[in-house]
Amino acid sequence: MGDFLHHNLVAVLPSQSAGGVVAIGNFDGVHAGHQAVLGVALKAAATKGVPCYALSFEPHPRTLFKPDSPVFRLTPEATKARVLEAYGLDGLLTLPFTRELASTSAEDFVTDFLVNRARARHVISGYNFHFGKNRVGTPEFLQASGEAHGFDVTIVEARLDDLDGAGEPVSSSRIRRLVGEGDLANAAQLLTYRWFLSGTVIKGQQLGRTLGYPTANLELPSHVRLAHGIYAVRLRTADGVLHNGVASYGRRPTFDNGAALLETFIFDYSGDLYGQVIDVSIFDYLRGEEKFDSAEALVVQMKRDEARARKVLGQVKPLSPLDEILSFQGLVSG
Repeated sequence: MGDFLHHNLVAVLPSQSAGGVVAIGNFDGVHAGHQAVLGVALKAAATKGVPCYALSFEPHPRTLFKPDSPVFRLTPEATKARVLEAYGLDGLLTLPFTRELASTSAEDFVTDFLVNRARARHVISGYNFHFGKNRVGTPEFLQASGEAHGFDVTIVEARLDDLDGAGEPVSSSRIRRLVGEGDLANAAQLLTYRWFLSGTVIKGQQLGRTLGYPTANLELPSHVRLAHGIYAVRLRTADGVLHNGVASYGRRPTFDNGAALLETFIFDYSGDLYGQVIDVSIFDYLRGEEKFDSAEALVVQMKRDEARARKVLGQVKPLSPLDEILSFQGLVSG
């Protein structure tokens, strides 16, 4: 960790970084399906003794064409880079997704970006990745381009889940739906790690402090579709330390029914987090948001929520080596 390359591919890769294996895709969520592609890329890079990169696009293409309804991003660019680094990649190459890029022919995309700028030796993509104007860049087109330009190509088949026996392909859209329904446990199964949000702690109305439950508050981007409710969470502070806690996401109907906030109470913690950039990893949905008749009734329920969250978090195990890094390393008791 620490030498991860985060490079905007509008510029040519530095010569010392060129000539690697490139896994190409949107990779929003870096979920199990993406990891199937990335795993092949890492093995190829190890065999060749070269770096391994992911090549992705910002913003999400659907957001460019429908700016009034931006895609709910599971992993914005900086978060995606962190997950990719934890997974073992050497860097993230990002292309700004513009209308000009969308109108670039598939052949020009290969020549300009994969050959001239990334100078890729081996390109890996998923079975359903398309690129170039009118989506002409199919997996078959990519394989033919590799033969013409002298780089290897591997196409990776779909990764199927076993959540309900249906064997559906793992997809970012499916995970977004699960998060929106509050089903963070099944979302984590498809991600192979606990989904987390990052942001800067802001000052709220400090209602929690008056109730004996001071919270670290995040205002989430408008595109986020997390179900309102109470969650068992872990919060990572700017120094990398991970703390158990319980969080509420919603509008505080007992008090002001205002703008939605993610408010996290950290167990056995008394520090000041205002202005810090933190992560909140969401482990389990405990209950929906409710309006109580009084603050006293709310506090009674909050104590129950705290007890339940402590029990849940005391029993959790890592889902994968990636989850161990993102959701367990640096944990203090609590």
